[in-house]
Amino acid sequence: MPADRPILVVGCPRSGTTMLQLMLHAHPRIALPPENRFVLAAYERRHEFGDLRDPANRRALGRWIAGTQQFEGLGLDEQRVIDGVVAAPPTLGSALGTVFRLYAERFGKPRWGDKRPAYLRHLPELLRMFPDAQVINIVRDGRDCVASLKEAPWSPPDFTELIDSWARAADAALRAGRRYGPATYHWLRYEDLVAEPAAELRAICEFLGEDYDPAMARPPDVAAVAVPGYKTWHTRTREGVTTDRVCSWREQLSAVEIERCEAVFGDRLALFGYQLSTGATPTTADRVARASLVVRDRFGPWCGALRDAALVLRHRRLEPAIAAPLTTGQHDRA
Repeated sequence: MPADRPILVVGCPRSGTTMLQLMLHAHPRIALPPENRFVLAAYERRHEFGDLRDPANRRALGRWIAGTQQFEGLGLDEQRVIDGVVAAPPTLGSALGTVFRLYAERFGKPRWGDKRPAYLRHLPELLRMFPDAQVINIVRDGRDCVASLKEAPWSPPDFTELIDSWARAADAALRAGRRYGPATYHWLRYEDLVAEPAAELRAICEFLGEDYDPAMARPPDVAAVAVPGYKTWHTRTREGVTTDRVCSWREQLSAVEIERCEAVFGDRLALFGYQLSTGATPTTADRVARASLVVRDRFGPWCGALRDAALVLRHRRLEPAIAAPLTTGQHDRA
């Protein structure tokens, strides 16, 4: 039976998630949309949408999705999306999944999913909405991620925040590897993907239960994708997937910045197979900062669950139906 499980692409910002998204989108059965910001926002606001068994509430939810800032980039008809959400099963995951299914139908493809780096630290919430989703986590050398983040116009001025961004993503990836089995979670390194794209993409296809297609390893057809942000990547890799950005941190970071990165997350670099260039050791401030991040990441989900429970009790509202019964596996369990 052909696979129909949703696909989620995650990773630290600037780790190659967009490149991997485009490669997967080139598969004849898979469509992954440009990055949106309505999925996690919808989950956080799920109590505001009312009982989704009421078609009027589903219609209001559909209108809310269609009114979000990134919706236009999907290239979908607003009314068709609203009508699709109304016709979908009365759960939050079904409403969101319906949007992605309609996006896949736009390309004549049966399999859908989504990509956003931030999802890496919200996998429990994503898997509540899409219980049989398959997660692909792309990992990149933290020093290269930090160097690339420094170039971003929206980058925070505090270098420590850039370091923490990769450190927290690395911790989340390690937790996901322990928590989810090989049928749900697959990780790969950016450096391996650009060095041997066909081999890495074959492994991804095996994980997804799909046949490998050579088009995945070639530069994407921007005209076919036709969404903002893709042309820049395509121009930079017009001759194919490039390794030019591997170890760019050697030129883009100062010796002090490299030492600082390795002092904070050098142990995590080693766990993912990266070689350290210095013998840097963390300072007391580094240790305190890392300890606070570990505590926040480890106990944050529990605190979130307690906040949700308190919200329900305070307003005497039931937790809404979440999971999307849109796939074969979910229908079989229903």
